[in-house]
Amino acid sequence: MEKLAEIIANQLLQIKAIKLQPANPFTWASGWKSPIYCDNRKALSYPEVRDFIKLQFARLVMEMYPEVDVIAGVATGAIAQGALVADSINKPFIYIRSSAKSHGMTNLIEGDLQPGQKVVVIEDLISTGGSSLKAVEAIREAGAEVMGMLAIFTYGFGVAEEAFKTANVDLTTLSSYEQMIPSAKESGYVSADDVATLQEWRKDPASWKK
Repeated sequence: MEKLAEIIANQLLQIKAIKLQPANPFTWASGWKSPIYCDNRKALSYPEVRDFIKLQFARLVMEMYPEVDVIAGVATGAIAQGALVADSINKPFIYIRSSAKSHGMTNLIEGDLQPGQKVVVIEDLISTGGSSLKAVEAIREAGAEVMGMLAIFTYGFGVAEEAFKTANVDLTTLSSYEQMIPSAKESGYVSADDVATLQEWRKDPASWKK
Protein backbone atom coordinates (compact mmCIF):
# COMPACT_ATOMS: atom_id res chain seq x y z
CA MET A 1 0.00 0.00 0.00
CA GLU A 2 2.92 2.35 0.61
CA LYS A 3 3.95 2.33 -3.06
CA LEU A 4 0.33 2.77 -4.11
CA ALA A 5 -0.02 5.75 -1.75
CA GLU A 6 3.03 7.34 -3.36
CA ILE A 7 1.66 6.82 -6.89
CA ILE A 8 -1.74 8.27 -5.98
CA ALA A 9 -0.16 11.25 -4.21
CA ASN A 10 2.01 12.00 -7.26
CA GLN A 11 -0.99 11.75 -9.58
CA LEU A 12 -3.10 14.10 -7.45
CA LEU A 13 -0.25 16.61 -7.27
CA GLN A 14 0.39 16.45 -11.02
CA ILE A 15 -3.22 17.16 -11.97
CA LYS A 16 -3.47 19.79 -9.21
CA ALA A 17 -6.22 17.95 -7.39
CA ILE A 18 -3.95 18.68 -4.43
CA LYS A 19 -2.73 22.25 -4.24
CA LEU A 20 -0.10 23.31 -1.69
CA GLN A 21 0.38 26.96 -0.73
CA PRO A 22 2.27 27.10 2.59
CA ALA A 23 3.13 30.79 2.06
CA ASN A 24 -0.40 31.78 1.01
CA PRO A 25 -2.83 29.54 2.91
CA PHE A 26 -6.32 28.67 1.78
CA THR A 27 -9.36 29.35 3.96
CA TRP A 28 -11.65 26.36 4.32
CA ALA A 29 -15.43 26.62 4.72
CA SER A 30 -14.90 25.84 8.40
CA GLY A 31 -12.76 28.96 8.70
CA TRP A 32 -9.55 26.98 9.17
CA LYS A 33 -6.42 28.34 7.51
CA SER A 34 -4.72 25.61 5.55
CA PRO A 35 -1.61 25.20 3.37
CA ILE A 36 -3.43 22.51 1.37
CA TYR A 37 -6.58 22.29 -0.71
CA CYS A 38 -7.71 18.93 -2.04
CA ASP A 39 -10.37 18.47 -4.73
CA ASN A 40 -10.28 14.87 -5.91
CA ARG A 41 -13.19 15.44 -8.29
CA LYS A 42 -10.56 16.79 -10.69
CA ALA A 43 -9.37 13.21 -11.16
CA LEU A 44 -12.53 12.53 -13.16
CA SER A 45 -11.24 14.85 -15.91
CA TYR A 46 -8.06 12.79 -16.39
CA PRO A 47 -8.89 9.34 -17.81
CA GLU A 48 -5.61 7.67 -16.82
CA VAL A 49 -5.86 8.88 -13.21
CA ARG A 50 -9.59 8.20 -13.06
CA ASP A 51 -9.15 4.65 -14.32
CA PHE A 52 -6.22 3.95 -12.02
CA ILE A 53 -8.20 5.05 -8.96
CA LYS A 54 -11.22 3.03 -10.11
CA LEU A 55 -9.13 -0.11 -10.58
CA GLN A 56 -7.46 0.24 -7.18
CA PHE A 57 -10.81 0.72 -5.47
CA ALA A 58 -12.26 -2.28 -7.31
CA ARG A 59 -9.28 -4.45 -6.41
CA LEU A 60 -9.51 -3.51 -2.73
CA VAL A 61 -13.27 -4.13 -2.62
CA MET A 62 -12.87 -7.62 -4.04
CA GLU A 63 -9.86 -8.44 -1.85
CA MET A 64 -11.24 -7.05 1.40
CA TYR A 65 -15.00 -7.40 0.98
CA PRO A 66 -15.74 -10.19 -1.52
CA GLU A 67 -19.25 -10.65 -0.08
CA VAL A 68 -20.29 -7.07 -0.90
CA ASP A 69 -23.79 -6.62 -2.32
CA VAL A 70 -23.90 -2.88 -3.02
CA ILE A 71 -21.44 -0.04 -3.64
CA ALA A 72 -22.41 3.33 -2.16
CA GLY A 73 -21.04 6.76 -3.05
CA VAL A 74 -21.16 9.77 -0.75
CA ALA A 75 -22.58 12.91 -2.37
CA THR A 76 -21.36 14.73 -4.16
CA GLY A 77 -17.66 14.09 -4.56
CA ALA A 78 -17.80 10.30 -4.61
CA ILE A 79 -20.91 9.69 -6.68
CA ALA A 80 -19.10 9.34 -10.00
CA GLN A 81 -16.18 7.38 -8.59
CA GLY A 82 -18.48 5.04 -6.71
CA ALA A 83 -20.55 4.41 -9.84
CA LEU A 84 -17.38 3.60 -11.78
CA VAL A 85 -16.33 1.08 -9.15
CA ALA A 86 -19.78 -0.53 -9.03
CA ASP A 87 -19.80 -0.84 -12.81
CA SER A 88 -16.34 -2.38 -12.94
CA ILE A 89 -17.29 -5.17 -10.49
CA ASN A 90 -20.89 -5.47 -11.72
CA LYS A 91 -22.57 -4.52 -8.45
CA PRO A 92 -25.60 -2.32 -7.74
CA PHE A 93 -24.90 1.32 -6.92
CA ILE A 94 -26.56 3.79 -4.56
CA TYR A 95 -25.58 7.20 -3.32
CA ILE A 96 -26.26 9.04 -0.10
CA ARG A 97 -27.26 12.68 -0.11
CA SER A 98 -25.87 15.14 2.42
CA SER A 99 -29.47 15.84 3.42
CA ALA A 100 -32.85 14.48 2.40
CA LYS A 101 -34.61 16.01 -0.58
CA SER A 102 -37.18 18.65 0.35
CA HIS A 103 -39.62 17.45 -2.31
CA GLY A 104 -40.89 14.33 -4.01
CA MET A 105 -39.95 11.17 -2.11
CA THR A 106 -37.66 13.14 0.25
CA ASN A 107 -34.99 10.47 -0.24
CA LEU A 108 -31.72 10.49 1.62
CA ILE A 109 -30.53 7.33 -0.14
CA GLU A 110 -30.90 7.27 -3.93
CA GLY A 111 -31.23 3.85 -5.50
CA ASP A 112 -32.46 0.51 -4.19
CA LEU A 113 -31.07 -0.67 -0.86
CA GLN A 114 -32.60 -3.62 0.96
CA PRO A 115 -32.32 -4.47 4.67
CA GLY A 116 -29.53 -6.96 5.32
CA GLN A 117 -27.49 -6.07 2.23
CA LYS A 118 -23.74 -5.65 2.67
CA VAL A 119 -22.43 -2.25 1.56
CA VAL A 120 -18.99 -0.80 0.85
CA VAL A 121 -18.91 2.99 0.89
CA ILE A 122 -16.71 4.97 -1.51
CA GLU A 123 -15.56 8.46 -0.47
CA ASP A 124 -13.29 10.95 -2.19
CA LEU A 125 -11.80 12.77 0.82
CA ILE A 126 -11.72 12.33 4.59
CA SER A 127 -11.26 15.46 6.69
CA THR A 128 -13.04 15.35 10.06
CA GLY A 129 -15.14 12.38 8.93
CA GLY A 130 -18.48 13.98 9.77
CA SER A 131 -20.20 13.82 6.39
CA SER A 132 -18.77 10.38 5.64
CA LEU A 133 -20.11 8.91 8.86
CA LYS A 134 -23.53 10.52 8.30
CA ALA A 135 -23.71 8.42 5.13
CA VAL A 136 -22.81 5.32 7.15
CA GLU A 137 -25.55 6.16 9.65
CA ALA A 138 -28.12 6.49 6.86
CA ILE A 139 -27.20 3.09 5.46
CA ARG A 140 -27.41 1.46 8.87
CA GLU A 141 -30.77 3.11 9.59
CA ALA A 142 -32.02 1.54 6.37
CA GLY A 143 -31.20 -1.85 7.87
CA ALA A 144 -28.14 -2.58 5.73
CA GLU A 145 -24.63 -3.48 6.90
CA VAL A 146 -21.63 -1.24 6.22
CA MET A 147 -18.66 -3.53 5.64
CA GLY A 148 -16.16 -0.69 5.33
CA MET A 149 -15.26 2.57 3.61
CA LEU A 150 -12.63 3.25 0.95
CA ALA A 151 -11.43 6.80 0.23
CA ILE A 152 -8.95 8.38 -2.15
CA PHE A 153 -7.24 10.65 0.38
CA THR A 154 -7.27 11.49 4.09
CA TYR A 155 -5.77 14.35 6.04
CA GLY A 156 -5.30 11.87 8.89
CA PHE A 157 -6.77 14.11 11.57
CA GLY A 158 -6.99 12.53 15.01
CA VAL A 159 -10.61 13.63 15.33
CA ALA A 160 -11.48 11.62 12.22
CA GLU A 161 -9.60 8.53 13.35
CA GLU A 162 -11.43 8.65 16.67
CA ALA A 163 -14.79 9.20 14.99
CA PHE A 164 -14.36 6.17 12.71
CA LYS A 165 -13.25 4.07 15.66
CA THR A 166 -16.26 5.14 17.72
CA ALA A 167 -18.60 4.42 14.79
CA ASN A 168 -16.94 1.01 14.29
CA VAL A 169 -16.19 1.68 10.63
CA ASP A 170 -13.10 0.26 8.91
CA LEU A 171 -11.48 2.95 6.75
CA THR A 172 -8.91 2.28 4.03
CA THR A 173 -7.46 5.12 1.95
CA LEU A 174 -5.42 5.04 -1.24
CA SER A 175 -3.17 7.86 -0.01
CA SER A 176 -2.84 10.36 2.83
CA TYR A 177 -1.47 13.74 3.83
CA GLU A 178 1.43 12.10 5.62
CA GLN A 179 2.33 10.04 2.56
CA MET A 180 1.87 13.01 0.23
CA ILE A 181 4.53 15.24 1.85
CA PRO A 182 7.59 13.20 0.72
CA SER A 183 6.17 13.02 -2.82
CA ALA A 184 5.70 16.80 -2.88
CA LYS A 185 9.25 17.35 -1.65
CA GLU A 186 10.85 14.86 -4.06
CA SER A 187 9.03 16.36 -7.03
CA GLY A 188 10.20 19.86 -6.11
CA TYR A 189 6.67 21.04 -5.48
CA VAL A 190 7.68 22.30 -2.02
CA SER A 191 10.93 23.23 -0.27
CA ALA A 192 12.33 21.87 2.98
CA ASP A 193 10.97 24.93 4.78
CA ASP A 194 7.56 24.30 3.27
CA VAL A 195 7.68 20.71 4.52
CA ALA A 196 8.21 21.98 8.06
CA THR A 197 5.16 24.23 7.66
CA LEU A 198 3.05 21.38 6.30
CA GLN A 199 4.03 19.15 9.20
CA GLU A 200 3.35 21.91 11.74
CA TRP A 201 -0.14 22.55 10.34
CA ARG A 202 -0.97 18.87 10.58
CA LYS A 203 -0.39 18.90 14.37
CA ASP A 204 -3.15 21.43 15.13
CA PRO A 205 -4.99 22.59 11.99
CA ALA A 206 -7.84 24.27 13.85
CA SER A 207 -5.61 26.84 15.52
CA TRP A 208 -2.77 27.04 12.97
CA LYS A 209 -1.94 30.49 11.65
CA LYS A 210 0.67 31.39 9.04
